[in-house]
Amino acid sequence: MKIISLLLSLSFFLSTPAFSQVYKWIDEKGSVHFTDDVTKIPEQYRSRTEQVPVLREESGPKMEGAPAPVKKEEAYRDRLGRGEEYWKGMVEEWKKKLKAAEEKMEQSRMKYNQLTEKFNESRTSVQRHAIRVERDQVKSEMDQNKNRIDEAKMMLEKKIPEEAEFYGAKSEWVIP
Repeated sequence: MKIISLLLSLSFFLSTPAFSQVYKWIDEKGSVHFTDDVTKIPEQYRSRTEQVPVLREESGPKMEGAPAPVKKEEAYRDRLGRGEEYWKGMVEEWKKKLKAAEEKMEQSRMKYNQLTEKFNESRTSVQRHAIRVERDQVKSEMDQNKNRIDEAKMMLEKKIPEEAEFYGAKSEWVIP
């Protein structure tokens, strides 16, 4: 009977949280030190030592008043390890391409209209032929710019979002 009561008492003490003592001391340079062994404190600092109670749990020691450890949250990545900066960078690159193509298109359109006015005002067939050749070149540039604009729009509206979904990137990363 005594053995059972001894085992019960022992199991009770083993299951409760263990309290230990931590000592805090400051050296001549102002550095703060902590230890749980008084003998590790140099003699000249023992009179200025503070006791800091600590409750030890299974998760490790925690000091009262100390801030909880902050876990650094890892940034989300797609299946290939690319993050938000990659996807937003890709969207920005295609936005710039779209803007540049639209600006070139506007310049070409203005030039084409000027050449059309010149063509209508010209009086000789030689002048008309030269203007027609130049106007055809500008028309070709306009067609190329139209293709670049269409490509950029397709990338921004369809291809990049589809690729992002396929690789598991967040959809808000690719909103144009």
